[in-house]
Amino acid sequence: MFLSTYENKLDKKGRVSVPASFRSHLSNLGYNSVICYPSFNNASIEACSQDRLEKISSAIDSLNPFEEKRDFFATSILAESTSLQFDSEGRISISIKLLKHAKIKNSMLFVGQGQTFQIWEPKAFEKFKVNARKKANLNRANLKWEKHLNNKEGN
Repeated sequence: MFLSTYENKLDKKGRVSVPASFRSHLSNLGYNSVICYPSFNNASIEACSQDRLEKISSAIDSLNPFEEKRDFFATSILAESTSLQFDSEGRISISIKLLKHAKIKNSMLFVGQGQTFQIWEPKAFEKFKVNARKKANLNRANLKWEKHLNNKEGN
């Protein structure tokens, strides 16, 4: 899983080091790259494995092929996705287009989201995090443990 939050800076050549634990997780899945696309929920960059993007693509493909919604999702996610290879030092080069979307100039936060991670401009993420914590607190009753028949602790 992608966990925790890490801050890294762009180097002089426009590369950034992806946190070692994130690279390790991707490597364990068999990848030496990460898929990135602009978030349509936030001013951030969404990042995931090829497997995860294939699941998203399957979900999009399950929509009616002649429905506008299918084209909206395909255009917003698949057409905007880029596979970024890690160099020998674990760095990637994020496109100017993605950096502009997230308003990242130099420093960025890699924010673990479980099966995915996001890349944020640090001040923008701090504002988002405060609001997210308030909303999570208000909606905490919606987060329930999955109950299993063989699990007596599933309460």
